[in-house]
Amino acid sequence: MGQAMISLFSRTSQNTQISTLVFGCDSEVLHLDLWLQGNHMENPDNKTEVVLLACGSFNPITNMHLRLFELAKDYLHETGKYKVIKGIISPVGDAYKKKSLISANHRVTMAKLATESSDWVEVDDWESSQNEWLETLKVLRYHHQKLASSNPDNSLQSAVPLIKPGRKRKQEANRYIPVKKNQLSPETKGVPQLKLLCGADILESFGIPNLWKLEDITEIVANHGLVCITRAGNNAQKFIYESDTLWQHKNNIHLVEEWITNDISSTKIRRALRRGQSVRYLVPDAVRTYIEKHNLYSPESEDRNAGVILAPLQKYARGCKQEQTL
Repeated sequence: MGQAMISLFSRTSQNTQISTLVFGCDSEVLHLDLWLQGNHMENPDNKTEVVLLACGSFNPITNMHLRLFELAKDYLHETGKYKVIKGIISPVGDAYKKKSLISANHRVTMAKLATESSDWVEVDDWESSQNEWLETLKVLRYHHQKLASSNPDNSLQSAVPLIKPGRKRKQEANRYIPVKKNQLSPETKGVPQLKLLCGADILESFGIPNLWKLEDITEIVANHGLVCITRAGNNAQKFIYESDTLWQHKNNIHLVEEWITNDISSTKIRRALRRGQSVRYLVPDAVRTYIEKHNLYSPESEDRNAGVILAPLQKYARGCKQEQTL
């Protein structure tokens, strides 16, 4: 064997000195990194990686929905603390029972068409494929577990549901597997932070009786956090002030002001379509073409689920009645 060599050199990354001791013996080289902290080499800027998750009807998806992601990304990057690596659109399932909600299959397809040109926003159909309505918190837990499972530093069971013997893949592929509270720490090593992206209307909906469970709101803002797009004159700050829960976790709620205002909404898009008016430049062209091809929005579709109580109101109101009878 040839003469062994020993060398010592240093390099610096973000004020963290990393010394590497190299032992060489012919072709065999052993690298011993001392004082290597966290993931400085993988993330040389030492910024917190973030994944943005937007839940909602997307009925249909509009250009404004897509703008929410860009506004949030710009804001987080401008803080100098975060690096947004992915955006996820998760359309709600049909079991939500919202009035005028068309088939999840159409809504997911339109969302995928809308994001074809994006290099960082994608559509996930797991939530929409469930037979039952799922609380937003459960969707957050699922995606957090999925992110953790894909990280080699975490020896967690894969978040993708396993196929049981004798069951067809079609039946099992999207089955909901409960993720228990605190099963995953929001600070799991090497896992990006998952934050809920929303508009001010979602933030204010926290105050609607029986629409959200208080413990769900607490876990969302405490363990994940919100990136909330607001508009000038919006009362988001006041709403946070008036809520003890939100005020306690106000540092984990990012309010992003939308200075270039845009009043596009799915409700107004559907109204225009029912009246035979153009929605060009309000939704992506591929989405507009898909809507026209399938004649998706009509007076009949607007009446879908009319008179049906929204799934969370049914569930939580029923729970309150049961508690009162105990």
